[in-house]
Amino acid sequence: MLYFIIGLLSGIISGMGIGGGTILIPALVLFSPLSQQQSQGINLVVFIPAAISALIIHHKNKNIEYKMTLPIILAGVIGAIGGSLLAVYIPPDFLKKLFGIFLFIVGLIEFFSKTK
Repeated sequence: MLYFIIGLLSGIISGMGIGGGTILIPALVLFSPLSQQQSQGINLVVFIPAAISALIIHHKNKNIEYKMTLPIILAGVIGAIGGSLLAVYIPPDFLKKLFGIFLFIVGLIEFFSKTK
């Protein structure tokens, strides 16, 4: 039941465009025997159906600027390959700390940013 609740919260956050990994990865690391790398791998697999359903809804609502997608997709693929190769070689405890620092910085930016 715990994993269902984690998945549900992660899916809701993903659908909002925030990124379900902000919920899923820390929850899996804290509440399961999985390592940081395994949790990140699971996040990538879980992201696919959540992204497809969110993409359909955003397409229907005309929220996508298709001219911008190709450069972003190409850069994202390159970054994903590089990041996953790097993550394999980083010790799990250090990777966990880096991920925590990243989430903290993103949280600070969001907290102090001015909305339009």
